[in-house]
Amino acid sequence: MNDQTRTQTGNLLVATSLYEFITNDVLPGTGLSPQVFWDGFGRIVKKFAPRDRQLLAKRDSLQSLIDQWHLDNPGDFSNLDTYKNFLRKIGYLVPEGDDFSIKTANVDAEIASIAGPQLVVPVMNARYALNAANARWGSLYDALYGTDAIVETGGAEKGTDYNPARGAKVVAWARQFLDQSVPVAGGSWTDVEKIEIADGRLVLQINGSSCGLADADQFAGYSGEASSPASILTLTNGLHLDIIIDPDSLIGRADKAGIADIIVESAISTIMDCEDSVAAVDAEDKIQIYKNWLGLMNGTLEETVTKGGKSIIRKLNPDRQYTAGDGTPFSLPGRVVMLVRNVGLLMSNSAILDSEGREVPETLMDGVINPLIALHDVGPNGRHANSQEGSIYIVNPKMHGPEEVAFINDLFGEVETLLNLAPNTIKMGIMDEERRTTVNLKECIRAAKNRIFFINTGFLDRTGDEIHTSMLAGAMVRKGDMKSAPWIKAYEDWNVDIGLECGMSGKAQIGKGMWAMPDLMADMLEQKIGHLQAGANTAWVPSPTAATLHATHYHQINIAERQNELKSRGRASLDDILSIPVSPRPNWTPEDIQAELDNNAQGILGYVVRWVENGVGCSKVPDINNIGLMEDRATLRISSQHMANWLHHNIVDEAQIIATMEKMAAVVDEQNSGDTEYRPMAADLANSIAFQAALELVLKGCEQPSGYTEPILHRRRIEAKMK
Repeated sequence: MNDQTRTQTGNLLVATSLYEFITNDVLPGTGLSPQVFWDGFGRIVKKFAPRDRQLLAKRDSLQSLIDQWHLDNPGDFSNLDTYKNFLRKIGYLVPEGDDFSIKTANVDAEIASIAGPQLVVPVMNARYALNAANARWGSLYDALYGTDAIVETGGAEKGTDYNPARGAKVVAWARQFLDQSVPVAGGSWTDVEKIEIADGRLVLQINGSSCGLADADQFAGYSGEASSPASILTLTNGLHLDIIIDPDSLIGRADKAGIADIIVESAISTIMDCEDSVAAVDAEDKIQIYKNWLGLMNGTLEETVTKGGKSIIRKLNPDRQYTAGDGTPFSLPGRVVMLVRNVGLLMSNSAILDSEGREVPETLMDGVINPLIALHDVGPNGRHANSQEGSIYIVNPKMHGPEEVAFINDLFGEVETLLNLAPNTIKMGIMDEERRTTVNLKECIRAAKNRIFFINTGFLDRTGDEIHTSMLAGAMVRKGDMKSAPWIKAYEDWNVDIGLECGMSGKAQIGKGMWAMPDLMADMLEQKIGHLQAGANTAWVPSPTAATLHATHYHQINIAERQNELKSRGRASLDDILSIPVSPRPNWTPEDIQAELDNNAQGILGYVVRWVENGVGCSKVPDINNIGLMEDRATLRISSQHMANWLHHNIVDEAQIIATMEKMAAVVDEQNSGDTEYRPMAADLANSIAFQAALELVLKGCEQPSGYTEPILHRRRIEAKMK
């Protein structure tokens, strides 16, 4: 912990390590002097920290009123109008204003008009951040060969060496994809024998005859020589394919056209996350986050990775060079457009104290420092390598309603003044993951209509808030049944409906949530196309490999056309969204109840032990069936709130909760037995900080603000770091 030594600057007391990092590493090149920056930062804290506290107090006040309503109206959901009138009376539901369209300007095409996958990665981990930044392009052959997208039957096992039988299945899958995405006029890619460029056109040889693409405009360029190109570039629905031709390679030798791979334009944007997927509790942690974000913005971030006894240096990829059919050279970005997700309003951090010794809200720290760092890209001396439009993209999580959106909008305006940026340079993404934001989404968008670039849905956090908001309404349905509850579909549709009503199509991202099972790519290929059919022009994936596979969906569906179709449907039902997923007459068997507890407890413990003991905020955690799930605080929130709800409504008792946690601690220990850095819990439960944190999340779950897990996790992580 390095927050003890502090430097006073204006009305702020800053951990000296953070002060020196900002002053010596970040500010040079931005055009801002240390005094101007720190004085301005202090003024922002003085102006906005009280508003932050007032907004948090309003959250608590509204929750208390809702809790009392449920106590006064137990199980009374027969008349939803009564409930809605109550929500309007207390200001939870706000009046909806006239129709409008967003006015956001200078938005990069990757955000506004190119539909494609989006990654979310902990920026605290340099290797993950670099992998995600470079995930703009990915090998389709590798993605298919290395995952369950290709079945291992019929002699097609992966094995340790290259398996030609499996390779043949990969090639067959890829050829079928090419036939669908960039069809050949009167033929199939399977039959192509030679590829060349002649008179500015793509020429394919099939059985001695020449042909081209069915749509000649899909040919976008090539690399190498026209008569013997090294690759062919195609374009479908705004996304490129780079068909690699190398007849001397292992794969190309066995291919009649010499095609060795298909490089897919994959993740178009990536959220570099400072929030749910990181464990940052002090100045040391925040410096690591800001240091990596700085390296991404100024292009210096590097990481040495050792594989197979060899060390390689990972860094940001350069742009890709091509030649157009007419011989004109051009380039395409080699990296995603990087967004950054700030911390929400709830948490503060000891890295900076105000003049009264209070921790500064972390949303103010990130709200000032992350844009400052982004000056290394968009500032007068910036690289202009991330945003060609000169914009800074910040995703804001866990905002409750239009007032909180307006608060962040005002904050960004103040930061723009401090950093000498034009108004609305800082763009805002609104995560629709809290119930009060969902039901007031149109007014939330209105509050940021000049800078909004993104809305999305997130099932897990949204469900966690759904449970907590209606904690006293009754026992919630089983967690697996939540996905079929009426409010879920209405919520997902409502988000798209409101986004389209507000003119976001072609101007901003309307996103959908994460595919949480990184090892189940065959299922993802089958199911995740549903996000596009629902109208999303981006959706979250857990890895660069998943981005490459999910990108194939965007070749199948033209999102602009799909969104245009959806504009004519009626808006989703607010009544459905406000329906509460309680079980009116819980009749689960003891075995059903215990299975639900086991599943929740195992997930909680598997995630918390890494967070608290190792500072890992996002990881692949095996579930109770040993299926790897990508877990972050959102998954923890729903599981802990669900158990707390059942405890409150006497579906289970505290003794059963404790016994289940103790039993599952041994299971989690066994699942992590091969990890040399893992600290087992079961041998000494009383002194296991991680186990006690997990137990507290459930037993004290009803008391946690909005059901958030951060207060307990942060306190317990600090305890572990000081041990």
